[in-house]
Amino acid sequence: MKLGEQTVRKQYVFRGKLIRVRCDDAVLPDGRPCTREVVEHPGGACVLAVLEGNVALVRQFRYAYGEELLEIPAGKLEPGEDPAVAALRELGEETGLLAEKLVLRFTLYPTPGYTDEKIYVYEAEGLRRGNSHPDEGEFLDTVWIPLAEAYAMVADGRIRDAKTIVALQALQLAARKGE
Repeated sequence: MKLGEQTVRKQYVFRGKLIRVRCDDAVLPDGRPCTREVVEHPGGACVLAVLEGNVALVRQFRYAYGEELLEIPAGKLEPGEDPAVAALRELGEETGLLAEKLVLRFTLYPTPGYTDEKIYVYEAEGLRRGNSHPDEGEFLDTVWIPLAEAYAMVADGRIRDAKTIVALQALQLAARKGE
């Protein structure tokens, strides 16, 4: 059975600065009509930065959740922007770190049930310290956490950001395999 759905009509119900929301008419694989709600997002890039056994995390208030979260440095893509360029930009802006090289580890689909957002997850190599310069209106702190503690924070729920959890877990798995 083919699983694809066919879009009949796209109708935008909201166009914001960051996202657009549409309500589509579509057809299921068995021919029945359905409605699909989609949040269009430009995507993002994030960087796992480890220096001397410590991971760089950013603590910032996330309005939608009403709380501070710990996350790896990240930001949204500008239209047509190479995700690696965005990742380097965000790493520098948020932490002041400069990387000789970024390695794309994977592309994450954070919530495939209703958004087209993709997050490109990089690992930084050849790190050196510089000066952070957050965007206007961006308030955050860079926090250096020993890797073992960061893994424990994932396990006990103190780190709740999905991209950060996935990146740290992938790093931990790779270390266990000896990669």
